[in-house]
Amino acid sequence: MVTLALLQGILNTFVIFLARIIGGAGDRVLLKNDRAESGIGFFFSRRREFRADRRGANLAGTGKMIGVLEALKRSQGELLPPQMRAFGINTGGSGGFMRLFMSRPPLDERISALR
Repeated sequence: MVTLALLQGILNTFVIFLARIIGGAGDRVLLKNDRAESGIGFFFSRRREFRADRRGANLAGTGKMIGVLEALKRSQGELLPPQMRAFGINTGGSGGFMRLFMSRPPLDERISALR
Protein backbone atom coordinates (compact mmCIF):
# COMPACT_ATOMS: atom_id res chain seq x y z
CA MET A 1 0.00 0.00 0.00
CA VAL A 2 2.85 2.39 0.79
CA THR A 3 4.53 1.56 -2.51
CA LEU A 4 1.34 2.26 -4.46
CA ALA A 5 0.87 5.57 -2.63
CA LEU A 6 4.44 6.60 -3.51
CA LEU A 7 3.96 5.57 -7.13
CA GLN A 8 0.71 7.55 -7.28
CA GLY A 9 2.50 10.61 -5.92
CA ILE A 10 5.23 10.33 -8.55
CA LEU A 11 2.65 9.83 -11.29
CA ASN A 12 0.68 12.87 -10.11
CA THR A 13 3.86 14.95 -10.18
CA PHE A 14 4.49 14.06 -13.81
CA VAL A 15 0.86 14.70 -14.78
CA ILE A 16 0.88 18.15 -13.17
CA PHE A 17 4.23 18.98 -14.79
CA LEU A 18 3.00 17.94 -18.24
CA ALA A 19 -0.30 19.78 -17.76
CA ARG A 20 1.61 22.99 -16.98
CA ILE A 21 3.78 22.59 -20.07
CA ILE A 22 0.81 21.85 -22.33
CA GLY A 23 -1.18 24.71 -20.76
CA GLY A 24 1.70 27.13 -21.29
CA ALA A 25 2.06 26.05 -24.91
CA GLY A 26 -1.69 26.41 -25.44
CA ASP A 27 -1.55 29.87 -23.88
CA ARG A 28 1.18 30.94 -26.28
CA VAL A 29 -0.52 29.43 -29.35
CA LEU A 30 -4.21 30.14 -28.71
CA LEU A 31 -3.97 33.43 -26.81
CA LYS A 32 -0.93 34.70 -28.74
CA ASN A 33 0.87 35.36 -25.47
CA ASP A 34 4.55 35.86 -26.37
CA ARG A 35 5.76 36.73 -22.88
CA ALA A 36 8.55 34.59 -21.53
CA GLU A 37 6.83 32.77 -18.70
CA SER A 38 8.68 30.25 -16.61
CA GLY A 39 8.01 26.66 -17.58
CA ILE A 40 6.26 25.91 -14.31
CA GLY A 41 4.58 29.30 -13.89
CA PHE A 42 5.00 29.74 -10.15
CA PHE A 43 4.20 33.44 -10.02
CA PHE A 44 1.56 33.50 -12.73
CA SER A 45 -1.30 34.40 -10.39
CA ARG A 46 0.55 37.48 -9.11
CA ARG A 47 1.06 38.81 -12.65
CA ARG A 48 -2.51 37.98 -13.49
CA GLU A 49 -3.65 40.02 -10.49
CA PHE A 50 -1.73 43.09 -11.75
CA ARG A 51 -3.19 42.64 -15.25
CA ALA A 52 -6.70 42.34 -13.82
CA ASP A 53 -6.18 45.55 -11.86
CA ARG A 54 -4.99 47.34 -15.01
CA ARG A 55 -7.98 46.09 -17.01
CA GLY A 56 -10.35 47.14 -14.24
CA ALA A 57 -8.73 50.57 -14.23
CA ASN A 58 -9.20 50.80 -18.00
CA LEU A 59 -12.90 49.99 -17.66
CA ALA A 60 -13.85 51.97 -14.56
CA GLY A 61 -11.05 54.52 -14.34
CA THR A 62 -7.76 54.45 -12.50
CA GLY A 63 -9.01 56.58 -9.62
CA LYS A 64 -11.99 54.33 -8.98
CA MET A 65 -9.86 51.18 -9.09
CA ILE A 66 -7.36 52.68 -6.64
CA GLY A 67 -10.28 53.66 -4.41
CA VAL A 68 -11.61 50.10 -4.44
CA LEU A 69 -8.21 48.67 -3.53
CA GLU A 70 -7.78 51.20 -0.73
CA ALA A 71 -11.25 50.35 0.61
CA LEU A 72 -10.31 46.67 0.51
CA LYS A 73 -7.12 47.49 2.40
CA ARG A 74 -9.06 49.41 5.07
CA SER A 75 -11.52 46.55 5.51
CA GLN A 76 -8.87 43.86 5.99
CA GLY A 77 -8.90 44.28 9.74
CA GLU A 78 -12.65 43.69 9.97
CA LEU A 79 -13.83 40.19 10.77
CA LEU A 80 -16.13 38.53 8.31
CA PRO A 81 -19.15 36.55 9.44
CA PRO A 82 -18.32 32.84 9.89
CA GLN A 83 -20.24 31.92 6.72
CA MET A 84 -18.10 34.29 4.60
CA ARG A 85 -14.59 33.81 6.02
CA ALA A 86 -13.56 31.43 3.25
CA PHE A 87 -14.14 34.22 0.71
CA GLY A 88 -11.92 36.78 2.48
CA ILE A 89 -8.43 37.72 1.35
CA ASN A 90 -5.83 36.88 3.96
CA THR A 91 -2.63 38.84 3.45
CA GLY A 92 -1.17 38.13 6.86
CA GLY A 93 2.50 37.21 6.96
CA SER A 94 3.34 39.23 3.86
CA GLY A 95 7.01 39.74 4.63
CA GLY A 96 10.19 37.73 4.24
CA PHE A 97 9.96 34.03 3.58
CA MET A 98 6.14 33.90 3.65
CA ARG A 99 6.08 36.21 0.61
CA LEU A 100 7.08 33.23 -1.54
CA PHE A 101 3.80 31.49 -0.74
CA MET A 102 1.46 34.42 -1.36
CA SER A 103 -0.94 33.86 -4.24
CA ARG A 104 -1.71 37.58 -4.52
CA PRO A 105 0.60 40.57 -4.31
CA PRO A 106 0.14 42.91 -1.32
CA LEU A 107 -2.46 45.63 -1.81
CA ASP A 108 0.16 48.35 -1.40
CA GLU A 109 2.06 46.99 -4.41
CA ARG A 110 -1.13 46.75 -6.46
CA ILE A 111 -2.05 50.36 -5.63
CA SER A 112 1.44 51.67 -6.44
CA ALA A 113 1.46 49.76 -9.74
CA LEU A 114 -1.76 51.52 -10.76
CA ARG A 115 -0.34 54.93 -9.82
